[in-house]
Amino acid sequence: MPAPGHQGVPVTAAVVSLYMWTMGILGIGLVLIAGIVMSYLSPPRSWDPWFKRMLRVWFRILFIRIVTEGTEKIRKDRTYVFMSNHVSLFDVPVLAACIPVFVRGVEADRQFKWPVYGFAVKRFGNIPIDRSSVHASISSIRRAVRKLREGTSIVIMPEGHRTLDGRMRPFKKLPFHLVRESGCDLVPVGLSGLFQLKAKQSWLIRPTRIKVKFGNPVPAGEIREMSVEAVSERTRDAIRSLIERP
Repeated sequence: MPAPGHQGVPVTAAVVSLYMWTMGILGIGLVLIAGIVMSYLSPPRSWDPWFKRMLRVWFRILFIRIVTEGTEKIRKDRTYVFMSNHVSLFDVPVLAACIPVFVRGVEADRQFKWPVYGFAVKRFGNIPIDRSSVHASISSIRRAVRKLREGTSIVIMPEGHRTLDGRMRPFKKLPFHLVRESGCDLVPVGLSGLFQLKAKQSWLIRPTRIKVKFGNPVPAGEIREMSVEAVSERTRDAIRSLIERP
């Protein structure tokens, strides 16, 4: 799938994108700052429903319509590892707004150094993953497993990087060591429409419809009986089947 180009951008598309960037940065900045303030007043789990609503309001301001499917498969009394394809800058807020249980993200450690965002995700309890060495990676996995065993679901994008052409990249092995060690069910999630919204190599943002589709949870008992490679392949096939092509 070719990415939107940079040449000959229509004036309307440029104006719309400038609006989206301006309102997007201002809006998400306000939401994150509000979340930081709330994190000093009460635990994130207590205000998570409010935070999800604020993210959905932000998307409506940007004329982005989000449709979810399969949320009835997610039990509120269970802890899960959610895995999705990685498409756009908008993936994280989309998942944060749509996953119907309290969830924290596993993100590259460099993102924790970004202004405002990095401080916010630290306060929210997200988990940095350091791929610089095997020892650092194992430490990140253990921290994520502890959080899962404490009853907090985790979301991770096993590709590690955003797609360049709309197709999924190869999966990293680390997330599947995590899910096998955690003893939690794995929920595949397919994100559709995000490449059309904002491709990695284009500055244009196009208001569009986004689909978030949750697959059937893979039981922890089945995962324990499978190799890391088999879990990865099964998850990849499941996510691919959930993605809707334009």
